[in-house]
Amino acid sequence: MKAIKIPAERQMQVVEIDKPAMGAGDVLLRVNYVGFCGSDLSTYLGRNPMVRMPVIPGHEVGAVVEAVGAAVPEGLKPGMVVTVNPYTNCGKCASCRNGRVNACQHNETLGVQRDGAMSQYVALPWEKVIPAGQLTPRTCALVEPMSVGYHAVSRAEVTDIDVVLVIGCGMVGMGAVVRSAQRGATVVAADIDDEKLVLAHQMGANHTINTLTEDVHQRLMEITSGFGPDVVIEAVGSSPTYQMAVNEVAFTGRTVCIGYAKTEVSFQTKFFVQKELDIRGSRNALPSDFRAVIHYLERGNCPVDNLISRVVKPEEASEAMRQWAEQPGKVFRILVDMQ
Repeated sequence: MKAIKIPAERQMQVVEIDKPAMGAGDVLLRVNYVGFCGSDLSTYLGRNPMVRMPVIPGHEVGAVVEAVGAAVPEGLKPGMVVTVNPYTNCGKCASCRNGRVNACQHNETLGVQRDGAMSQYVALPWEKVIPAGQLTPRTCALVEPMSVGYHAVSRAEVTDIDVVLVIGCGMVGMGAVVRSAQRGATVVAADIDDEKLVLAHQMGANHTINTLTEDVHQRLMEITSGFGPDVVIEAVGSSPTYQMAVNEVAFTGRTVCIGYAKTEVSFQTKFFVQKELDIRGSRNALPSDFRAVIHYLERGNCPVDNLISRVVKPEEASEAMRQWAEQPGKVFRILVDMQ
């Protein structure tokens, strides 16, 4: 069967691999669409410290159940549209022991520490296959990245009395915008791209700030009557945005970090103490986050077409990735049609 592989830095190729074998507890999926995400771009550029190369990328999946093993529960049947929980959990580490399996110390994410789903078929344990209700496989490919943003909002314990600043309006940041708005918060979306800010407003942001052309601090003071945002969610992963998160959050506020900064970050650590901040990491997502995103998308209020920048065939994937590397700020999601 056909698959896409990243064998080395700035290389991508279509390869032929064997169709996966199924165990009794496995589900064989016929992959329809797989999204390229920021970690795939980092892998392609040789900047992903967690990846094991060479690797088949892909963990944002829209698929149809092809077959089920003998030990798979009746709830999963051939023909069902599904998405995938792409993380593993060992069940033994401190995170798993505390019920936070999304942050398993020994996690292996599809397309990062193990081969991913950018192939025509993939076999996975039934526990990692998530029924997607009325969603199409194309829309399913958006579920995982939005789930990561949803999880960050849970980590921030957002309520309806909070002002939430979301820095970065990619797919993960959009998930944080949507979930914060659903919880009744006043949402401020910040990005360097006006098109993304317009879309963030459509998806629930009350205010938007272009961090390249506007005075971020002044705008936040105006919006919050001088207090600063109660919550800042960092969804970029850069030194300036990490610093912005700590500098701009209100006294006794909560800062939640999703993005991986590629370089060391210097902070005015006095703010950690003076503001008595809660600084929290947010990693991956829980099954409940996946279900919540599916529920949101099923309502039909999400401008799905605006979130998909491009759909390509496997043979076009390498060129699409090269173009994305040249203009990373202009892409929401590139989907690869594996059908």
